[in-house]
Amino acid sequence: MCRINPRVDFAFKKLFGSEENKDLLIDFINSVVSEADKVKDIEIKNPYNAQNFKNDKLSILDIKAQDSSGKWFNIEMQIIDQEYFDRRALYYWAKVYTGQLVSGINYDNLKKTICINILNFNCIEEKDYHNIYKLKNIKTNKEYLDHAEIHFIELEKYDEDMNSMLDRWVNFLKKAEMYSKNKLPKELEEIPTIKKALEVLDGMSFNEEERESYEARLKWLRDEEMALKTAEKRGEQRGREEGIKEGIKEGIKEGEKQKALEIAKELLELLDNQTISKKTGLTIEDVENLRKEK
Repeated sequence: MCRINPRVDFAFKKLFGSEENKDLLIDFINSVVSEADKVKDIEIKNPYNAQNFKNDKLSILDIKAQDSSGKWFNIEMQIIDQEYFDRRALYYWAKVYTGQLVSGINYDNLKKTICINILNFNCIEEKDYHNIYKLKNIKTNKEYLDHAEIHFIELEKYDEDMNSMLDRWVNFLKKAEMYSKNKLPKELEEIPTIKKALEVLDGMSFNEEERESYEARLKWLRDEEMALKTAEKRGEQRGREEGIKEGIKEGIKEGEKQKALEIAKELLELLDNQTISKKTGLTIEDVENLRKEK
């Protein structure tokens, strides 16, 4: 079995954001974008660097890259459900787009910017797991300018199909820990870059600081998945969608507040008080007290 979970943002950045694995990034981008935007070569502008990560463990682990035509790409694996992520995604697109002016270029030289957000949670009200947003005239559907393009890939909505290259990459991201080089579906086995990605993950090693960060993020991911499974089970018993939220609240009322406090402690370095409160059901005051005790 593969030892590393690529959905952990830290591992994702090390896998796709390293110069030696640039072919993986190119293949993944090409599985997402249209034929007109496919890339042959790409320059990673913020390649993974263990020393940089050591100095800023809570930095956004995105991957910025530019292709040979000048187009910019921003790819991010987001494991933590954040309120208003839709606005955050738009902000980061704008940040990358306007960031081109730092180099002293004029407006006429601004290049198309494509942001790809891979989410381990549901964010938008669409059925499909892959959705694309652009600037268009709402009357004629004519595109205003092709410089703005934001992709959302919501892993929870993926239905296990492996018809397209994106299907196969998403399958890999969701199930890599269950695979090995001797146990890989035929649809993935026949893709050289996905086979390489699995081999890179299987041989990936961390220093002490990297391991600490990976384990913290992995623990959060496991706790979140377990909480969702528990909530879904309670929701089925109630027979309605609200059962999920109510099940979590009832669990806390029935004596699980201590467990919620333990989870909150693990999240103090990763999330703000309001988000932790939302995730655990604790009050803002409870979270503030935890920070004081730390």
